[in-house]
Order: sequence, then structure tokens, then C-alpha cells
Amino acid sequence: MNFAILIQARLGSTRFPKKIIKDIDGKTVIEYMIDRLLKVFKKKNIIINTTNSVKDNKLVIIAKRNKLLYFRGSEHNVLDRYLKCSKKFNVKNIIHLTSDCPLVDVDLLIRMKRIFEKKKKLDYFANTYPPELSNFPDGSDIEIYKQKSLIKLSKMSDKKEDKEHVTNFFWKNPNTFNVQILKSNKNLSLFKYSLDYENELFLIREIIKISKKKKIKLNYRNIVKIIKTTPSLKRISNQNLLKFKKNRKDLYN
Repeated sequence: MNFAILIQARLGSTRFPKKIIKDIDGKTVIEYMIDRLLKVFKKKNIIINTTNSVKDNKLVIIAKRNKLLYFRGSEHNVLDRYLKCSKKFNVKNIIHLTSDCPLVDVDLLIRMKRIFEKKKKLDYFANTYPPELSNFPDGSDIEIYKQKSLIKLSKMSDKKEDKEHVTNFFWKNPNTFNVQILKSNKNLSLFKYSLDYENELFLIREIIKISKKKKIKLNYRNIVKIIKTTPSLKRISNQNLLKFKKNRKDLYN
């Protein structure tokens, strides 16, 4: 297939175990995310990319329940898992999403896909990586790259960090790969609504509840407005962003 979404998913999170099967809006986090993606993508183009760990058997059950494709591979060598998954389903262009971003903006996703399609020479396109250059909120993360570029990457690096954090090597090597970072009109990088800590479950539930009450679309701009105008949510976002940045500082240096 030409384009497919590969959702990176596992239940063994150290910060917040089993977070993606917690309930939001009457569904598991990952199923809420899938329902959002189904507004713009067909089921055959959405793949749950999980691990061989017994812990992740529940994700296979979720995939089957929703009649979605799934792939199981190495828990720690995520690069190998993405490579094998893309080869199994013959995915030429990979849309890499993580299951801890259930409020991913589907309109932004389509916009980025179209840009990637037009720019034939692009190897890698993202909006929140590298973090120091991003002005999008944390939680709106979208990465798109070619399978052939991933194959090239896999042959160039044998470092543990590149196997675990698949796409770092792309944007750390702009002379080797054709890389582009999408910029927002405003700097919204001081906001966070990805699901990394337990109190962010409350944050995400409240964002959904407020959006329903006010009948506003859940795109990244509106989500930021909700956080900005709700003191309790703004406090969670601020505190967790500082904590998260501190935790990943070494990774992106």
C-alpha cells in the first residue's frame, strides 16, 4: 500500500503502565484514537504495531475487535519492528503515530500527508521533531517517512538509541536525508496533552468533555485554547511539560 498509519503501541510503559487501555469517553485510549483516525483513513490503512511481549496480547484483542491489521515484533528494537511491519504490509510511505497521542489532529495529518506526497524527494517530514525546533504542542506528534529511507537508516546505524527511538537518526543527519519540519503559525510548544503521566488522563478527559459541551472541533489549536483558558488543565500541562523535557533531555542532546 502507498500510505499507512503504523501506531506504535505497547502496555509496558514505565511512567504509566497500561495507559493506552485506560478509559476515555467510554473507550480505551487507543480505540478513541483509532476512531479519530477512521474519519480520514480506511481500516486497511491503519496498523497497530505492537510487541511480542505477552503483556501486549490485549492490544491484539483490540485490533481483532476493531477488524484492524496488526503486527508484533521486538519490544526494544522498535526500528526492526517498524521495518518488518512496513515490509510485511508493503507500506511505501509510513505515517508514524504513537498511541499516547490520542488527540492527534486528523486535519493536520491529512495536510502533512499531502505535503509529503507533493515533495517527492522528502525522506522524513514531522511537526514535533526535533523537539528543540518544534513549535507545535506535545501531543500533536506526526511523522511521515519512506520505507526505503528507513531501510537506508537501518544499514547506517547500529546504536541502541537509534533502534529504540526510530526516527532520531533522520533529523540528526540532515546531510544524508532530506528532512523537513512543519512549523505552526504560532509557538504552541509550551503546551502538552500527550499521555505520559496519570494526571494527563484527567487532562485529556476534560479536554474532550469541554469540546463536546462547547461543540468545538478537537484540532490542535482548539485544544491549546481549552488548556489556556482552564486553569487546572494549564497547571497540569505546564508541570508535566517541564518534567517530560527534563526526562528526555539526554536523549535529544
